[in-house]
Amino acid sequence: MTSLLPRVLVAGVSVRSLARSAIAAGYDVHTADGYGDRDLLEPVPGPIRHLTVSPFEPGAVASHVTMPYDAVAYTSNFENHPDALEQLSAGRIILGNSPAVLRDVRHAERVHDVLECHGLSSPAVYGAARDAVMHAPGRELVAKPRRSGGGSGVRRWRPADTLLEGELLQEWVEGVPASLVFAADGHDAAPLGVTRQLVGDAEFGAAGHRWCGNLLGSPGAPVLDAQAEVIVSAAAAAQALTRAFGLRGINGIDFISRNGEAVVIEVNPRWTAAVELVERSRGMSLFATHVAASEGAPLPVLPPEAGGVVGKAVVFAPAECTLPNTDPWLADEMIRDVPLSGTPVPRGAPICTIFATGETAGTCYSSLAQRARTVLQACLA
Repeated sequence: MTSLLPRVLVAGVSVRSLARSAIAAGYDVHTADGYGDRDLLEPVPGPIRHLTVSPFEPGAVASHVTMPYDAVAYTSNFENHPDALEQLSAGRIILGNSPAVLRDVRHAERVHDVLECHGLSSPAVYGAARDAVMHAPGRELVAKPRRSGGGSGVRRWRPADTLLEGELLQEWVEGVPASLVFAADGHDAAPLGVTRQLVGDAEFGAAGHRWCGNLLGSPGAPVLDAQAEVIVSAAAAAQALTRAFGLRGINGIDFISRNGEAVVIEVNPRWTAAVELVERSRGMSLFATHVAASEGAPLPVLPPEAGGVVGKAVVFAPAECTLPNTDPWLADEMIRDVPLSGTPVPRGAPICTIFATGETAGTCYSSLAQRARTVLQACLA
């Protein structure tokens, strides 16, 4: 074993990436998620035990888990359910941020205030429509759930619209959606990778503000204009947020890349979907980094990134379909989150995750789009 915590429960909506990273790092892993995908369960070694909770509700996990575990590592959407994490982690060690930190850092107004105090860019947020009308007349706004995730529920807002319970308003920022993956030890933050986000892209069956993938660049193959300057700006935001909220483990921030600056729109205080791109680029598991940073150990120096661009995209079903034989998918390292053959998939639900590489962002994206067309053709035939 590489850890004094041999039994780790990995929980979240979809845990394949995080669980596989923990297994690769030598941990005994139990899993609980909403899918139980083949590439989580079938390759050896795999999780010792798995629990599928469908539909996935974080609050229901603790009452269904019977396997013994010493520590909890979590991914989406526990960041929006700190009470559920508190219940799941009672008497155990948390790998990542504590429930108290989640409650604080997922408060959008506090995040904005911290960044503004440090002279860093973040769009204004309003908890009530009247405040937005008073302080942001004529500005474009979006309404989004406070318990946000993956762009779900985000919509353009006008003063004539109703602000629903549990929503806030945020100023709309023009630019390129992006993200930063970083490790934090409660005081300092170390950038691990910057990505361009794919949002609402019809090539992958997505629409609106729905997140559907990432392109991870490298110094010689940028995915953002003025990428070096953007990384400096995003890293400064990660540092300020880490010190203000005591972030630990691997985290992410979503931002808009605008004129060489990172305009931070949200903090993802947990293992994010972009982490496995960093792992693929560097040829290593980052779970040990997650554990060490969670324990407050000095932040590591990682090996250099591979050249070129590494990308991933989630393929969503444009219509109700039944999956073909997924044995070839399971054998293909460029297709992950592989469901069982013959699984019915409702319109708009995820089918699988695809990967591609390229010398540039354009060639990587083209490869992703072609692979998505191949997947959809097989599913809709």
